[in-house]
Formats: sequence, structure tokens, C-alpha cells
Amino acid sequence: MAPASMKKGVCVLLLGLVLLSGLAGAATQVEGVRLWRAPDHTRLVFDLSDAAEHTLFTLEGPERVVIDVSNTRFKADFASLNLSETPIKNIRHSPRNGTDLRVVLDLAVKVNPDSFFLHRQAGSSDRLVVDLKDLQPKPEQGPPPVTVPEVEGSKRDIIIAIDAGHGGEDPGALGPNGLREKDVVMAISKSLVDKLNAQPGYTAKLVRTGDYYVALRERRNIARRMQADLFMSIHADAFTKPSARGASVFALSNSGATSEMARFLAQRENESDLIGGVGSVSLEDKDEVLAGVLVDLSMTATLGASLQVGDYVLKSMGQMAHLHKHQVEQAGFAVLKSPDVPSILVETGFISNPTEAKNLGSRNYRNKLADQLVSGVKQYFYQHPPAGTLLAWKKQNGGVETEYTIGRGDTLSEIAKRFNISVSRLRQHNGLDNHVIQVGQVLRIPTS
Repeated sequence: MAPASMKKGVCVLLLGLVLLSGLAGAATQVEGVRLWRAPDHTRLVFDLSDAAEHTLFTLEGPERVVIDVSNTRFKADFASLNLSETPIKNIRHSPRNGTDLRVVLDLAVKVNPDSFFLHRQAGSSDRLVVDLKDLQPKPEQGPPPVTVPEVEGSKRDIIIAIDAGHGGEDPGALGPNGLREKDVVMAISKSLVDKLNAQPGYTAKLVRTGDYYVALRERRNIARRMQADLFMSIHADAFTKPSARGASVFALSNSGATSEMARFLAQRENESDLIGGVGSVSLEDKDEVLAGVLVDLSMTATLGASLQVGDYVLKSMGQMAHLHKHQVEQAGFAVLKSPDVPSILVETGFISNPTEAKNLGSRNYRNKLADQLVSGVKQYFYQHPPAGTLLAWKKQNGGVETEYTIGRGDTLSEIAKRFNISVSRLRQHNGLDNHVIQVGQVLRIPTS
């Protein structure tokens, strides 16, 4: 029979083994690794099973970035990552100090690295984000320049910034059969850009040109750097009830949302920075407060233009799509808070609604929707061409004409008022004997 002291020693040993086993089981795991290339940086995201502390430092000769993660084990795979067009030549990992993880990025060129941790949010896991910022960013590639006839001199194009929502590690709302909002809105945005660039006097550019995330504040800043006359953010969101349906157009509200749906969608979109990964607090938005009266005046004028262009776009979409609301709604979307660029957010439909998800997954439907968005934009700028543009010059010299497709509920008097012309002139220009019009009929709008 074993002495009592031996039994006590065995129990202590067993207890220690149990505790060590528990500690080992509590280690955070790297469950996945994802990589995105943006125009000016490369983003590496580690999906973690739990929160973890980390440190980052660089080494030279050769260039390396080293990430140490405490009490973490690697259970993912680097093999599927596409390192082409990134500064990363190779990625290595190994245990460190028994319980920690070391990841080494072998680099082809020197970068400016940054890292931050993001807590789980809206279905996403805890994440460690590493950004490798280019020291010499590549020049932005925009659409080919539009050739303007010599007789019209240096009249500039109307510039439209098209923002495809979400991107990269933020897929946006999810629909049936793996349909992702970020893919749907990028397809619509590319079609919209192509169709606008085919219009004389218009140049359209994408805010994000690939599958990577851009912070909400930076999206509107990109539009300002483009010197855009209009910022359009394209989305296809979801709601808690699959029965919710219909396209919408939103403008900024500084004093609350116009509906519960607007409030819900604005909250979802504003939280996307937490999903997409904005790793530091910026004071840029505080400047708007300090700017005081000047910014308030600018925002008031910009908001008025946003509501006007939004109304044209909404009515044009309503000619082919079911509308959730028949007026432009307002909510506190962060992406719309530009003080000097008219900005609208277009919800092309609810990806959570089975019927609308099927439509949004169709290339034919997306192209038709893009046609209607172009039509709405052109109708607005026909009425309000920016000074110095080719369209303003043509309108002043009687050389521009637009078209309007009759929608449900339209009347000749409302259309004439919309384009600031008389009903008799509208009828005469289109050879109409009476006031009878039909849905789908196309009217030519004479120059005013």
C-alpha cells in the first residue's frame, strides 16, 4: 500500500497536468488567413478564435516584418494566399517561447507596416489586421480621357465618383446561394461607370477599383480628390425580415433618420468600418465642427443638391424596380458626410429578399438597373449642369437634349414642371395631340 505522501504527490502531479492541459486548450488559434491588395497597401488578416496580444517590429538585410502573438497556435494555411503584386515574397511561422506564435513576412521591398486588433463584430471573428503601406504608391489608374471636339475648347466633363460598398474582408450583406453584397454592387458600379463614360461630357470613376476595403471617411475623401460633381454609393443591403423589399435612395440627415428602415441601414453601413477594419481613431471629423458656420452653409447647399439628384435617380429606378419608399430618405450615413460634394446612397434592393436577390444576381437585371441610374443622373445634370462643363456650354448654346421615360403616376404637367418648360412646348416637341401618355413612352425634352 502506497504511503500517504506518495499519494499526495501523485494527486498534485495529476492536478498540474490537468491545469496545463486546460491552459493549452485555452490558447487562441489562428483559424484563417486572408490577403487583399489595394492600390496603396497590402492587408493581411488573421482570423482568431479569441482575443490575443501582439507585437510587431521590422528587420533589415533582408527586409522582414515580424509579428509575435501571445498564447496562440497556428491552425490555418498560407498555401492558398496569392502573394503576386504584393511586397510579400514568403510567409513563415513557428512556435515561440513554448506558447506564443511568431509570423515572419519576407519582403521584396521596404514597407511601412501597421497592425491593430478588431473584436468580433456583426458575425465576424476576432481579427488581427496587418497593413503593409507602400512607401511609393503606384499612380492611380482612372478611365481613359474623354476627347472633346476642338470647337468646344476646354469645357470639362462632369465627374461622377461611383462607390461600390464594402469590399475585401467586409462582404456586406449576404444573400442566398453565396450571393455577397460586395460582389453585386461592384458589378453594378462597373456597369454604371462604363455607361456614364459612354455619354459625351461625362467621366465616371470607381472609388475602389478592386476587392479591398476602404474606410468610409476615405471614400468621400477620394471623391473630393477626384473633384467629383456627384458621389454615388451603391449598396444592396439586408433587413431582419426577408419580406422587406424595394430600391431606395438616401441623402444625409444631420438631425435623424426619416424612417426606422433608414436608421437601421445607416447603423449597419456605419458599423462596416468595424468589420472592414479601421484601426485608429482619427480627428478628421472634428474639423467639421471647428469649421463652424462655413461648413454648415456648405453642407446646406450640398444637401439640397443631394436631395434633388436623389429624386431624379429614385424616379428613374422606379420605372423598372419596386421602390421601398417613393421619396428620398435621409439618415446619418457616414459615407455621405462630404461638405462640398453632393452625395447619395443607392440601395438597389434587398439581398435578403429571395426575389430581389435573384434579380440582383442577374447580369441582365444589373445592366438595366445601371441604365436607369444613368438616366436619372443625366436628367438632373440636364437641369443643373455645373459651370464650365461641356453640358453647360451645350445647353447655353441650344445643343443639348435629354430624354425622359414615362413612369407610373407621371403626368405631362408634372414632367413639364420638372424640366422647367411649358406643357404646350413639351407636347409640340413630341408631336402629342393630347395629354394622354403611357408608361414606358420616351419623351424628348427640348432645351429650355
